[in-house]
Amino acid sequence: MSKPQQKNGARRHFLRTAGAAAAGFATQPISSLAADTEQQAFENGTRDLVRYPQKRPLMLITTRPPHLETPFSVFDESILTPNDAFFVRYHLANMPMAIEPGSYRLNIAGKVKTPLSLSLAELKALAPAVDVVAVNQCSGNSRGYSEPRVFGAQLGNGSMGNAKWTGIPLKAVLEKAGILDGAKQVTFKGLDEPVLPTTPQFIKALDISHAMNGEPIIAWAMNGEDLPFLNGYPLKLIVPGYFGTYWVKHLSQIDVLDHVFDGFFMSTAYRLPDNPCECVAPGTAPAKTHPIGKLKIRSFITNLADKVQVTHGKPLKLQGIAFDGGAGIKTVELSLDHGKTWQSTTLAKDLGNYSFRQWTHTLVPKQKGELQILVRATSHAGETQPTEQSWNPGGYMRNVIESKTVIVA
Repeated sequence: MSKPQQKNGARRHFLRTAGAAAAGFATQPISSLAADTEQQAFENGTRDLVRYPQKRPLMLITTRPPHLETPFSVFDESILTPNDAFFVRYHLANMPMAIEPGSYRLNIAGKVKTPLSLSLAELKALAPAVDVVAVNQCSGNSRGYSEPRVFGAQLGNGSMGNAKWTGIPLKAVLEKAGILDGAKQVTFKGLDEPVLPTTPQFIKALDISHAMNGEPIIAWAMNGEDLPFLNGYPLKLIVPGYFGTYWVKHLSQIDVLDHVFDGFFMSTAYRLPDNPCECVAPGTAPAKTHPIGKLKIRSFITNLADKVQVTHGKPLKLQGIAFDGGAGIKTVELSLDHGKTWQSTTLAKDLGNYSFRQWTHTLVPKQKGELQILVRATSHAGETQPTEQSWNPGGYMRNVIESKTVIVA
């Protein structure tokens, strides 16, 4: 459950201060912000580390709107990604700079019996609070590794994070409003707005069956504290097992529709080839597409930098994370012979099927020279990682078997 909420007055003052600082970041030269740089493992991968309100230094992707990526070393700190290290992704540059919690409202309208305009207190009183530990991963996470390269933010592996989210089920809010017969989808909008009138609103949609299945929640807390402003304060839609494009920040408007929503960010953006592999031949365009959906299974080694030197004959502890779209992690395995044979690792505590699952293993390097260590995960549904990454024009859903190379000396 979340910690006691901060007093409104203090919160308003802080957000005004934080908002002013965030506005300043949009206008200052990038060089004046850089405390250091981080190098991604692909061409043109140097990223400045910058500090935004409530955040430690993160990798700068864009300033307006803010897009900040988590340095990969953070994922070895703990199974829950710290709030101040959690990645930030906005689509629209006209974002709120301050929010008054006392006047904030969540509006529910459309094909409902009773339209609602809920204060934060009214929302929290609707149903008992629930917690879910779930991975939020940007659809384009790891896009920079696409071969051939694709258009879009050239992201490394850090546009993801794992947190404990506290809120109430979306289902409880929709039941309070009363869903009318014939409802097909539910749309969600936050407070960020386009700068230009020709830019589409950022609105996402879920099928009514998904919205009502009890898994999506409207969250006000993250890892036991109020949501950080840049991660959606005061309310964020949490869609466990689905890519972050559906996790709407500063959630303010919910509409129940009797038709399939055709807005830009559902009908044009965040689409995948509509075939079994959700892929096409590199450099080609799909004939038909569908909206991106569930996370693919992934695993990483988190405690080793690539090409780090280790000692011959000395035990080497390995540690990492794995996750999928909700079936849960069954096994994580390592290979030291380029995938010919695999050995099991030890899985740590299970925080739920939507969470990172930590794993550990100790090996003793027996030969000097370069040693490539492959890691792959398998879910309880039988999904495992591919040896080669398929390609799509958006650079979405990378989940190929990852590796680290160590120098044994």
